[in-house]
Amino acid sequence: MSQTLTANKVQAGTTEARWIRRSLIGLALAFMFLFLVLPLAAVFTEALRKGLDAYLEALKEPDAWSAIRLTLIVAAVAVPLNLVFGVAAAWAIAKYEFKGKSLLTTLVDLPFSVSPVVAGLIYVLMFGAQGWFGPWLQAHDIKIIFAVPGIILATVFVTFPFIARELIPLMQAQGNDEEQAAIVLGATGWQTFWRVTLPNIKWGLLYGVILCNARAMGEFGAVSVVSGHIRGQTNTMPLHVEILYNEYQSVAAFAVASLLALLALVTLAIKSVIEWQHEKDIKTASDTPPERPLASKPDALV
Repeated sequence: MSQTLTANKVQAGTTEARWIRRSLIGLALAFMFLFLVLPLAAVFTEALRKGLDAYLEALKEPDAWSAIRLTLIVAAVAVPLNLVFGVAAAWAIAKYEFKGKSLLTTLVDLPFSVSPVVAGLIYVLMFGAQGWFGPWLQAHDIKIIFAVPGIILATVFVTFPFIARELIPLMQAQGNDEEQAAIVLGATGWQTFWRVTLPNIKWGLLYGVILCNARAMGEFGAVSVVSGHIRGQTNTMPLHVEILYNEYQSVAAFAVASLLALLALVTLAIKSVIEWQHEKDIKTASDTPPERPLASKPDALV
């Protein structure tokens, strides 16, 4: 009898009284409604306050369309760059022992601790007209600050840790046994990564890409410093929202903000689907009988 009660408590996941659990759940739901659902609803309500025609007109406005296009371009460039850098950094940290490994790990975490505004100022110091490389860039007619390259650099900096930080603990937990077995069977480095490592990290990789993309589209601080706020040229969606709001164009500001929020909700939905699929794959793998050892099927790596 006591074993049954213990099993029920373990299955419930907690030993607190029912009223405590309900109170905590109610408090969490109330907090989410007050600070998440209600503000999002207010954004969409204000955006549609003057009707759907005014909403669509605000999004069709040339400066708004330019901001939307630039935001998508910056994310389309920054995310693949961070994908390559993140996988390489995670691979080096998780799979190898070398001098400076702790320093590399610290540098990966650096954008988490540095204010985005400070990151933008760093790029101004380096590439601005009076910066370290400013005279050389001007002599060769290369524009970085107050131009799209500066926005991309600032976005890459602030979003760099997301993919690497998702992969490092995952790769460390998996170890090197499967990669070493593949190499013993004659697989090349690329075959080992593509056929062994990548399938093991694919869900963490996708999760990191989604988080990186969400942050890239919503970044404000670093981009604000390096963009110059040139309407129709260097304004991303967050910057365009700020300009419209400061000009008392509230409906247009909330229209663009609602589009940004909608992109975030789509990102959240994709994240939820990936998590659901990951859990489904784990359950399927746990219900599937183990296969023959890898050494008995070398053709799998060819």
